[in-house]
Amino acid sequence: MSVLIAVTDHAVERFRQRIGGRSGEVDARPEIIDRVARAWEAGRVGDEPPGGGRGPRGSVYVRDLVDRSLVFVCRFDRAGGELVVVTLWETEGGPAAPRVPRRYTDALKRRRTPPGDG
Repeated sequence: MSVLIAVTDHAVERFRQRIGGRSGEVDARPEIIDRVARAWEAGRVGDEPPGGGRGPRGSVYVRDLVDRSLVFVCRFDRAGGELVVVTLWETEGGPAAPRVPRRYTDALKRRRTPPGDG
């Protein structure tokens, strides 16, 4: 089944920070769309968050074909056949270490938690 793919600004920023884009384009959206479309067609889609993480309810996870530790976090509208790439994750224990270690993303989460809510 083919899908219409859209990419949020947040996903583009995360991609630029971690991957940088191999095509040399200023806008990484076409590369993200191409990667997600090829992985989708290859069946590299699941509804379980990688690495035992907790993702937003209703998310689907598309594993990249080129960089096997890269997972695109998406929302899928089955009725409309539309897939929105919301963000991306790098899994630990993959063929290469994550470009941004988990300790940095965990530290950002702690900073965002209001006092008394942690």
